[in-house]
Parts: sequence; C-alpha cells; structure tokens
Amino acid sequence: MAEAKEAGFSTIDLGGKISLITGSGRGIGRAVALALARAGSDVALVARSQNELESVAQKIKDLGRSAAVFPADLTQIQQLPNLVNDIAQAMGGIDILVNNAGINIPQESVDVTEDAWDAMMNINLKGAFFMAQAVGRVMIGQGRGGRIINITSQAGSIALLKRAAYCASKAGLNLVTKVLARDWARHGILVNAVAPTYIETELTKDFLADPEFREYALSKNLLKRFGTPDEVAGAVLYLTSPAGSLVTGHVLLLDAGWTAH
Repeated sequence: MAEAKEAGFSTIDLGGKISLITGSGRGIGRAVALALARAGSDVALVARSQNELESVAQKIKDLGRSAAVFPADLTQIQQLPNLVNDIAQAMGGIDILVNNAGINIPQESVDVTEDAWDAMMNINLKGAFFMAQAVGRVMIGQGRGGRIINITSQAGSIALLKRAAYCASKAGLNLVTKVLARDWARHGILVNAVAPTYIETELTKDFLADPEFREYALSKNLLKRFGTPDEVAGAVLYLTSPAGSLVTGHVLLLDAGWTAH
C-alpha cells in the first residue's frame, strides 16, 4: 500500500487573492504590499499621498501583479463603505485587509492635548475598526472567507513613555481584533494583529537617532536592535497565507523579546 503524502507549506502562494492595504505608500505598508505581491496577490493601495501610492503600484506591476491606487483620508468614516465597495468592484473582490495606517504623537502625559488624543484615536482605532467593518461586510457577502490583519504595536501590551494616547489606541485595536475574530469566525474570516516593537522607517528615524531615546528603546529589547519593515511584512505574510489557517484572534508580538521580561 502506498504511503499517503503529507500536506505541507513549503511555499507561500497568494495567487488569485486580492489584498487591500492602508497606509501603503511608505514604511511598513509599502513593505507589506510588495511582500503580498511577490507571493502572488493583486493589491489595492490606500493612503493620502497619491504620488507615493503610484510609486508602490509601479513596483507591484513590475512584479507582474495588478495594483490599483485609491487615495483616501481614513478619518472620513462616512466615506469608507463607498471606498471599500469601489475597491471590491474594481479589483474583483477583497480577500485580505491589512489595516496599517496609523500615527503617533509622543507627549508627556501632563501635556497630552485633546486634539492629539482625538487624532490618534481617529486613525489608529476608529478608522481601523470602520475600515475592518466595511471590508468585513464585503467578505461576508462574497462567502469565501478572508483575512484581516491589524497592525498594532507592542504599545498595546506595555506602557511606553510619552505615549498614553498611542498605547490606549493600540490596546483598543488589539481587543477589537479579538472581538472581530469571534464575530466573524463563522464566516471563515480570520482576524489577527501584528504588534511590532520600534521599526526603522522614515516616520521613526528622527527619534530613533536620538541617543537618549535609543538607549530607552533598546533597554528591554533582548536582540538590541530595531526591526525592519520587511520583518513586519514577513509576519503579515504568514497570517495571510494558508500556513496561518489555524490562527485567529491572536496578537503576534514582534517585540524582540521586550515582553519576555
């Protein structure tokens, strides 16, 4: 009797999948978009800057995949359903959402302003939730399941200096991730979060260059280095792929061992 062959995941193949990535003009979002395209996915790119999106779209097309650009302000909540429906119609559906758009405004707790608090909540938490809601409706209607990945932060699990509002927004998104995983599991929609430590991007380069801040940021980092956008993209790739098919409601910490203390 011939031995049965074991199923395995020697490669990650997203051929035939359609991904929507927010904040995809630069940094982590750009790296995620390119990683998913390399794995075979067509990609819808969403951010405020059309020029940055066009640059990423061209790189995706150079990889032989389709890419479409949708400039948008994700704090305009009432516009998100139409945006998502337009994307689904243009692309032929949505299989993967990566909620990456976010901002950080470091302030001492005694100096946090209402404007700064609202700005971070509006994009990091409120915008992410309502984008997931709009995409979730599309995925449920399609009846073919899907993957939603929220990019949160180690700040959602630990207290960081000068980041009261930021930590609150990311902790909220971590819990929203778990709620959506419970609500939508019956539809075959897997919802997870990727929570990085400090990542070297254009957004972070100035404060990571400050010697005092670097010392603080590496103080509990077991690897004694910062992460790269490609390392975050690798985690997203796993969670969007067949290899991540048993994972939902999980917050994957890419924290270089910070929370191991």
